[in-house]
Amino acid sequence: MTSVDYSPKPGAAPVGRMLLAQTAFETKMLLRNGEQLLLTVIIPTVLLVLFSSVDIVAVEGPGKRVDFLAPGLLALAVMSTAFTGQAIATGFERRYGVLKRLGASPLPRWALLTAKTGCVLVTEALQVALLSVIALALGWSPQGDPFSVVALLALGTAAFSGLGLLMAGTLKAEATLAAANLVFILLLLAGGVVVPLSRFPSAVQSVLELTPIAALSDGLRSVLQTGAGVPWADLGILTGWAVLGLAAAARFFRWE
Repeated sequence: MTSVDYSPKPGAAPVGRMLLAQTAFETKMLLRNGEQLLLTVIIPTVLLVLFSSVDIVAVEGPGKRVDFLAPGLLALAVMSTAFTGQAIATGFERRYGVLKRLGASPLPRWALLTAKTGCVLVTEALQVALLSVIALALGWSPQGDPFSVVALLALGTAAFSGLGLLMAGTLKAEATLAAANLVFILLLLAGGVVVPLSRFPSAVQSVLELTPIAALSDGLRSVLQTGAGVPWADLGILTGWAVLGLAAAARFFRWE
């Protein structure tokens, strides 16, 4: 009787390999999407160059205009990728049944969400590198402890990812699209990104300071612009949003 060779052995690939493949796929899809590129690359870059070169908005603190603007636009880049872009993409994947099908594949659901997180981190690394190069060309003089900057970016990513997944997993895709873009615009204008929070009335300012974008912008600015120490208050606010957002997303996220 002739034996049959079934090599390579059929079955699911190792989880690590599936995770890397899914992360690469998610990143390629994001970078090929025109709307995502507008949010993640074009808008922060244009705002950085425009507001650094033209005296349109008032800035605060020592140094050049770019020294105030660069940290805020780094925070905007994190929000655009981890919150706005991820919410919209995941919302439509949920609507079209992509998440349901992937959830039934050998790829564990936790690995799928981890791959989305990996995609966000890769994209953010590219954003930070691009914006930093442009800001340095415009005369940016960053200061402070790089470990504080990394901690702020990591906690900001966790906070915005949790909120983005919560929105995508509970609202309809069209509602997610509208809400995510609306929040992006509102926080761009009132989150301390390009307009100092001190320009707002004190009652409004005290509320805006508790938003994740304001905490991230303020923390990055205090470190990179003034060379301050660890911004514990801003890190605490971001930690609170990260815990609440991720816990709520894990509890209420619907796959279909």
